[in-house]
Amino acid sequence: MKFLNERNSKGAIKARKNPNYRHNRHCVFMIHIHLVFVTKYRRFCFTQRVIDHLETIFTNICKDYEAELKEFNGEEDHVHLLINYPPKVTVSKLVNSLKGVSSRLIRKENYPEIRGKLWGSKLWSPSYFASSCGGGSLEIIKEYIEKQERPQM
Repeated sequence: MKFLNERNSKGAIKARKNPNYRHNRHCVFMIHIHLVFVTKYRRFCFTQRVIDHLETIFTNICKDYEAELKEFNGEEDHVHLLINYPPKVTVSKLVNSLKGVSSRLIRKENYPEIRGKLWGSKLWSPSYFASSCGGGSLEIIKEYIEKQERPQM
């Protein structure tokens, strides 16, 4: 019993904490997703100032979802986002908010580089790319699970 008390002491738990993991009241997690959003009709309409504004918008939206924009970059017709998000957030709702709010705010700014290439109220193509990432490969995780010691009783 002494072993359990030492193992679950505050000091032991604090020593095991990994700074890459996020903690909620009842779970520990590290969920990353790679998202790619493409402009409507794949038009080349993003400039450096639009990309910078998008990064600010995406960062603020992520905060609303208790998520974190870990990495962001883009080219003239698409953007890449790497987001660490909590398990209570569904990807579809996060994407819907990211695309909807950013489209509305960017169109509201009335950038001439966008106004000249896109018409109507749409900024993004209705589709998107999403890929889960982080941790180890499936083989490594499978091997890790196989090597776990089952209780004998």
